[in-house]
Amino acid sequence: MRLLIIRHGDPDYEHDTLTEKGHREAKLLAEKFKKEKIDFIYSSPLGRAKDTAMYAANALNMTNQVVIEPLFREFNVDKAVVLPDGTERHLIWDLLPEYWTKQAEFYDREKWKTHPALQQGDVVKYYEAVVNRLDEILEAHGYRREGGYYRVEKGNTDTVAIFCHFGLEMVLLSHLCNISPFPLLHHFTALTSSVTTLYTEERRQGIATFRCSGFGDISHLYAGGEEPSFSARFCENFGNGDRQD
Repeated sequence: MRLLIIRHGDPDYEHDTLTEKGHREAKLLAEKFKKEKIDFIYSSPLGRAKDTAMYAANALNMTNQVVIEPLFREFNVDKAVVLPDGTERHLIWDLLPEYWTKQAEFYDREKWKTHPALQQGDVVKYYEAVVNRLDEILEAHGYRREGGYYRVEKGNTDTVAIFCHFGLEMVLLSHLCNISPFPLLHHFTALTSSVTTLYTEERRQGIATFRCSGFGDISHLYAGGEEPSFSARFCENFGNGDRQD
């Protein structure tokens, strides 16, 4: 099985849709997908992800087959993380490095969930809901979660595409790869309309894991002469005018 995790095109957050650039990105991505085999499409309920998904669905004649998954919205929790200085953060990938890198628990596959700052919010609750839903979907496609791997109940070579958001993508990857989400959220960037590809590996019959064969691919943008977006990044040098906080 092949799993594609796709970030939406350049966002117009105010109107929950795509900017003009985002529409161009989504169109170029749809052109790329015309040459590929995609069997199932899932999408976040938010407009910027749905709009991106529909370009691909239209190109693949799958308009009526897009499944909307409410839990695959952006990973923006309702109850904030409360830091030691009293600062509240709803977006856990915005934590400053001088804080989060000193928290040993944040690097651990399970211990990050027990950190005091997270106990005051609903990050862990939402994380568990999201990854449990992912596992339900994967089980419906023949792969049942069993500890740190997947029990193959109906092996296949289907391609499943999930259109979502940066934070949500890192959460899904952390679960599939059995690692804490914090290093992914802070050290990786999936640019708008980028495609991350994972394949199952069944080296012993009935036991599968997922291996990432490509992260954040934006080759469709280069092929179409479209500059990559800066979205999901912070300033390269302090004070250079790019996003700092």
